[in-house]
Amino acid sequence: MPDELQRPPPPALADTDALFLDVDGTLLAFADHPDKVTPDAALLDLLQGLHHHLGGALALLSGRPLAQLQQMFAPLQLPMAGLHGAQLQSTAETAARIPDTDTAHWLHGLHVRAMQLAHAHPGMLVEHKGQALALHWRNAPAAAPAITAFARAQLPQLPGVRLQPGNHVVEFVSDGHDKGRALVQLMQRPPFRGRRPLCVGDDLTDEHGFSAAARLGGAGILVGRREPSHARFALPDIGAVHHWLRAALASPVHGGRPGT
Repeated sequence: MPDELQRPPPPALADTDALFLDVDGTLLAFADHPDKVTPDAALLDLLQGLHHHLGGALALLSGRPLAQLQQMFAPLQLPMAGLHGAQLQSTAETAARIPDTDTAHWLHGLHVRAMQLAHAHPGMLVEHKGQALALHWRNAPAAAPAITAFARAQLPQLPGVRLQPGNHVVEFVSDGHDKGRALVQLMQRPPFRGRRPLCVGDDLTDEHGFSAAARLGGAGILVGRREPSHARFALPDIGAVHHWLRAALASPVHGGRPGT
């Protein structure tokens, strides 16, 4: 049946797992503007409980800037990767930004050209992220072909930059970073080291994380029915993600493994 999930549901989350969570489309529903997305108190409490349950081995992997994630999820202090791994906060106390001396130069000219395109397509959103630029067409669906064509045409002028497609968006990001590399970096450090990684996400940007988790003996968990995917398991929607996470606190599993 086309409406059925093509993958089994994930196993119960064990206290020996490492958990990597996408934000938009996984923990929180999309809005017409990224600034309108805000976690409620119940979600913050859930993440705090899971952080304790996993001995600190819970991280957010997002395309949002690190500073925005910190503000959104305050007062929680979690390991986080922002801008698809270009920014990394490996512990609650330390934050590391990967330097990119060319960012300001290439981003300025690109931003100007993108804004010119946006004026021709009402509803298109140009999101300046400091080290990345996102072009959204959620509120201008008819503009999708023009936006993607514009994005592809810019690449020859932007060495070291790649396009990251997503849900009603395409982003210009540094070619040296993605969520999979961020996951690997975190897995090399305590409290993640030695655990089995489970990476949960809904979008194309999460595929790097799914692949990295599988290489390290864990698994990807796809939110929704998008195909193809490297995920081993699936959950139908954001509500199901929250239910799966809450179940880990209600009935703790000790020393479990993905697929067992």
